[in-house]
Amino acid sequence: MNEWIVSFRAALETLDRLGAESVVNQALAHLTPILVVDQIVVPALEQIGLAWEQGDIALSQVYMSGRICEELVEQVLPPSDPDRKHQPRSAIVVLSDYHMLGKRIVYSQMRASGFELFDYGRMDVDELVERVLAGNIRVLLISVLMLPSALKVGQVCARLKAAGLPVKVVVGGAPFLFDDKLWSEVGADAMGRNAAEAVTIVERWMREMQ
Repeated sequence: MNEWIVSFRAALETLDRLGAESVVNQALAHLTPILVVDQIVVPALEQIGLAWEQGDIALSQVYMSGRICEELVEQVLPPSDPDRKHQPRSAIVVLSDYHMLGKRIVYSQMRASGFELFDYGRMDVDELVERVLAGNIRVLLISVLMLPSALKVGQVCARLKAAGLPVKVVVGGAPFLFDDKLWSEVGADAMGRNAAEAVTIVERWMREMQ
């Protein structure tokens, strides 16, 4: 198992899609698709995220690794597959910012880890609250880059709470890394320091909601 993870990670870091696909196919000869995702794809992505935090690889490698994994998971575990993680309705959004890379990385890793979620792109507070209420969303991931946008998360959380919708909100982005108490101050339920941590948080919430 560890050899597959090492080989898969090496292929991802060098953006070798064919090499990554080869490792997955080898593993599929011995494991079910969901086990390949949970025991090889997800651990490799987690290691890559940690390597980026330590300054060993570039952010572009993290992003492209997520995209490659997303494509591979689509092949071995299509959205209609019953092994896709059963989950509450979930969505991801960039709030009042124009920097989309962080959101794209998290979105790719969530899908690569077997999740289905709506990609809301970029929205302001009013549009986001309306969309979440209309879509009956239960888990909302919000990405921001600038402090003013991070502070607007407070408006979103307050309005969703006032509407009586039990939404779990996880936030991420530079302002929350600089101030590790900010996520709580704006009323979010959790903060993900990276994509792998966001996946872990949502998985925990899923277990609690079942």
